[in-house]
Amino acid sequence: MTDQIARGRAGGHNADDAIRFAVGESSLGYVLIARSGRGICAILLGDEPDALVEELLDRFPQAVHVGAALGSEGEFANVVARVVELVEAPARDMQIALDLRGTAFQRRVWQALRRIPPGTTVSYSDIAARIGAPRAVRAVAQACAANALAVTVPCHRVVRRDGDLSGYRWGEQRKRCLLAREAGARAALPSI
Repeated sequence: MTDQIARGRAGGHNADDAIRFAVGESSLGYVLIARSGRGICAILLGDEPDALVEELLDRFPQAVHVGAALGSEGEFANVVARVVELVEAPARDMQIALDLRGTAFQRRVWQALRRIPPGTTVSYSDIAARIGAPRAVRAVAQACAANALAVTVPCHRVVRRDGDLSGYRWGEQRKRCLLAREAGARAALPSI
């Protein structure tokens, strides 16, 4: 994937950081999409829109938060629509700038997750080995849990070594649904 990725610390860099956000609906529940000046910084899934907004405020407490009305026009409205489409069809390739905020280790894990092909799964230990830290399986799981960019950083593609789904920040049922959608899309591709 060729997305531009900006790096930053959680919480916003200073009080002048502005994060624009909108909450929409999908077949997996509500989706909050937030964008900083660097790119998409949060894609959160949940059952209650107010809880998603609270999570965003907690995640970026120093930022200025600007809510965008759904159905508005402009570039951000297009980004919101594209992200909701991605939630509905997670096997699609989405070329969009991301603002990944986390530790250096978390960003390495998230980059490795982005290289997992749609319709496939890998284990936490596979990811640990891919980033050159084979003994850091628990830390990989924690980095997956800290991911705030649902679907675009596909932590739903990581399972236990035995193939069990294990946990998912936004609920195991959503994880199961995303994997089923990707498997269905992959099965629908013509073989060459």
